[in-house]
Amino acid sequence: MTSPTELSPTGHADTFARDHLPPADQWPTLEFTTPLLDYPERLNAASELLDATVAKHGPDRPALRTPDGTVWTYGELLTRANQIARLLVEDLGLVSGNRVLLRSPNNPWTVAAWLGVLKAGGIVVTTMAALRATELCPVVEKTRPTVALVDHRFVDDIQAVKAQVAPDLQIVAYGGDAEDDLSRRIQDKPGDFAAVDTAADDIALFGPTSGTTGVPKITTHFHRDILSIDNTFGRQTLKLEADDVVACTAPFAFTFGLGMLVVFTLRAGACALLTEAASPAQLADLIAEHGVTALATAPTAYKQILKAGAVGRLKGLRVAVTAGEHMPQATWEELERELGLRVIDGIGATEMLHIFISAAGDEIRPGATGKPVPGYRATILDAEGNEVGAGVEGRLAVIGPVGCRYLDDERQRGYIVNGWNVTGDTFVRDEDGYFWYRSRTDNMIVSSGYNIGGPEVEEALGTHPDVVEVGVVGEPDPDRGSIVCAFVVLAEGVTADEAKIAELQQHVKERLAPYKYPRDVRFVASLPRNTSGKLQHFKLRQIIESENRP
Repeated sequence: MTSPTELSPTGHADTFARDHLPPADQWPTLEFTTPLLDYPERLNAASELLDATVAKHGPDRPALRTPDGTVWTYGELLTRANQIARLLVEDLGLVSGNRVLLRSPNNPWTVAAWLGVLKAGGIVVTTMAALRATELCPVVEKTRPTVALVDHRFVDDIQAVKAQVAPDLQIVAYGGDAEDDLSRRIQDKPGDFAAVDTAADDIALFGPTSGTTGVPKITTHFHRDILSIDNTFGRQTLKLEADDVVACTAPFAFTFGLGMLVVFTLRAGACALLTEAASPAQLADLIAEHGVTALATAPTAYKQILKAGAVGRLKGLRVAVTAGEHMPQATWEELERELGLRVIDGIGATEMLHIFISAAGDEIRPGATGKPVPGYRATILDAEGNEVGAGVEGRLAVIGPVGCRYLDDERQRGYIVNGWNVTGDTFVRDEDGYFWYRSRTDNMIVSSGYNIGGPEVEEALGTHPDVVEVGVVGEPDPDRGSIVCAFVVLAEGVTADEAKIAELQQHVKERLAPYKYPRDVRFVASLPRNTSGKLQHFKLRQIIESENRP
């Protein structure tokens, strides 16, 4: 069934989100082609993820655990989510449809807050703890949250955002010892809460994505979308079981991490091991120590675990997933040899919420990303938007039960082509319907699974007083897939040395999330430009490519 763009009556009193959806003629085609994708008109995703799971499996099963030994049961998680919902509505004046910003590493309180916001009828705006105030300001300006629930260690940047662009933002910290900490404010709240009667197509989630320009695009996702990623990839490819312990290195702000640790895990009645930060070798130790049976991480982490000689720590895994960047076939094959484990590769997008092309078990063809997950279809488009046949490289395009709907953003026109979601990746499809990755079609740098927009790094470096001009591109790297490479023209008389490189790298870390800093800085006399003065990034890439030729 193909869904019309006409929406059902909203359960939101604040209609800001719906009011800023793209016009109907810019929407992607949405299809609901399996029985699992048949939804009622009224639906609250948090109730389905939590209340329904407690009803099925009982309240005493472990839901969340952390490396320090903390364990929350499903009953405890439900109580705290309900108490947070009450705090939002009763004390903070949340009206259904209001936005709530979350900023935290992966920990149990963040899961409870995420669920509590949805139960209260709010829209979650989940952001990474690593982002700086300069990166958070445009997100806040576009999404206009009324409340921010923030890990106590990461409040300062939110205070700066409040001072700069959001004077009315209410900030509540959690996880600390202060008297007004969220955990203390909810102590006397009853542990029950009737979830707001939202429509299945009411917006539940804003997913910021930096894109390639540094100006955030805000993806919008409905309550039914949250269940759709489980009813497609989750239930039909990943197939978690109630006894699984799930680990994932991606933060909740990456919808890959949100799906693996919250949506798929809770809906299966399984348990998530939440790690705030761990090197690949540390991750391997945690997997063995905590009996992890399902792992999701970027190819970089698998490669580094193999390099560290720690692959034996993964022997307890029943299933493993990778996404965020292409999994090299050699890495996949080494994991199969060492563990007998056929890693599930996949490609997803923030615009699509999660993975839409993948394969598992005997369906895996090593080196290929896979086939469309049940509920999706995919094709390859040429530059004019026409479908091409097998064996022809082109732009990957996808249709399914979820799709791109940017919040009030002209870039919507570029992502949707004749109803297809065009992801920015070059693929080729073979005669058997498998999709094979070739490259990104834009200037996104994908490093260790993180998307980094070259222009935002250029802008950050350009604020240094010694930098005259700069060009940033991706550079192939055996461990991270790609790294950020900056070609820098320094002011006359400035010494180009290792100390200056370290200074420029620190300059970027202070302005952007630290993972975005240029690991390779090259000083040059000038940058290549065309006759109109436009920087020719392709020539910078050619320099790097020429160095890597045998």
